[in-house]
Amino acid sequence: MASKDNSVNIKSGGGGKAARAYHHGDLRAAVIAAGLDRLAEGDGAELGLRALARDVGVSATALYRHFPDKEALLDALADEGLRRLGALQAQAWLKAGGGVAGFKATGIAYVRFAHDEPALFRLSFTRQMPDRKEGGDGGEVAYNLLRAGVGEALPGVANVDTAATHAWALVHGLAMLILDRRIDWDEARVAEVVGLTFGGVG
Repeated sequence: MASKDNSVNIKSGGGGKAARAYHHGDLRAAVIAAGLDRLAEGDGAELGLRALARDVGVSATALYRHFPDKEALLDALADEGLRRLGALQAQAWLKAGGGVAGFKATGIAYVRFAHDEPALFRLSFTRQMPDRKEGGDGGEVAYNLLRAGVGEALPGVANVDTAATHAWALVHGLAMLILDRRIDWDEARVAEVVGLTFGGVG
């Protein structure tokens, strides 16, 4: 007996959108993926519920179960951005073997994420995210890695949170300088600047 295909195939619509398919019960994920695609297009991308409903081939009404309004959709996209950032930094930390090298790698990963996904980065840090009673988000993962890195790099620091804020301010400021085209993207230079965060930490 042939298996049934529960996916919905979406024909390319106007505006050159690529064909998309999603499985029943996974509409929320499909809409977030469509929103990320639109963010990747750069400035001027339409992020309304109607536009994204068209992208995944459903009516706008069908999205209200998951996103009561556009603000909820933007919050979901920002949350996904923080999750991606946290995952990338965690990978960088592990690949570098933790410690001081891992601390530096997470900073470089932060700036690289901003460079590679500027619209998502900006959105993720301009939304007021709701408090979470359970679990966590990518921002929490990233901040915990930052605190751990500070503890490894500066074991005698009096206030880890203050030092972590210092490091965060540096990489975020560096990312914004690159996004605002005040300085050019140069990964070697980024690595050098991040290494100087705590007076020459390598």
